[in-house]
Amino acid sequence: MITSVAIQGVKGSFHHIVSQQYFDNDVKLDECMTFDAVVDSVLNQRCDAAIMAIENSIAGSIIPNYALIDTHNLHIVGEHYLDIQHHLMALPNQSIHDIKEVYSHPMALLQCKAFFKQYPHIKLIEDIDTAQVAQRIQNNQTKNVAAIASRLAAQLFGLEIVSESIQTIKHNETRFFIVKTKNSEIPKSKINKASVKFELDHKRGSLATILNVLSDCKLNLTKIQSLPKIETPWKYAFFVDVTFDDYDDYDKAKSIMKIMAQQFKVLGEYKNARR
Repeated sequence: MITSVAIQGVKGSFHHIVSQQYFDNDVKLDECMTFDAVVDSVLNQRCDAAIMAIENSIAGSIIPNYALIDTHNLHIVGEHYLDIQHHLMALPNQSIHDIKEVYSHPMALLQCKAFFKQYPHIKLIEDIDTAQVAQRIQNNQTKNVAAIASRLAAQLFGLEIVSESIQTIKHNETRFFIVKTKNSEIPKSKINKASVKFELDHKRGSLATILNVLSDCKLNLTKIQSLPKIETPWKYAFFVDVTFDDYDDYDKAKSIMKIMAQQFKVLGEYKNARR
């Protein structure tokens, strides 16, 4: 049973919201300012599990988190999709024209880039966490400065929403992984999605051959992400997500890939959050 979880950010962050939706609301939080600290929390057994954002429908993959999961041999035991609504918030009784600076996480700023083109007087500044900026504005009673964060953050820190849902694309989702140091105990009958990693020889058709194996074994490829191997220039590792109806089909594909690919590794076997 999971009673404690590490998140990137403070209460009011999107990781906090995921913890509320995926786990019981009473789960204990370890608030970490970086994903490295999140991983350390799990590795040092301060928490039972961690929540890590892995990709966004606007900004794309968070590649360093793939590397963290792989390098530290963490196991993906679940996933969660969260509708991300970015709100511009500040101390009460201020309008958009009073705001001179906006601080937020780089991903949030990227997702709201189009909105701020309407307001060239506002300076955009990268910060470590969305909700922490909101907390800081409240603690310091800072005027003329705004945060981009969740509605929960505005409620927790007594800020007023100046403008709602300012993200460029209104349907904006982020996918999160739930990771542990050990494999999940989900029964095979409930497992219908997996994340794997492998490397291939740099020769024609090597990737196509692997993809054909997935197709022949009735697996649906839902994501493929390449990551360069720093120690070996121009060689890549591939991170692949697949879904399936029958675990035996996946098991067969896994056996073949172990033979055909190099450094084959299962990062996680879990329940598809889309079903």
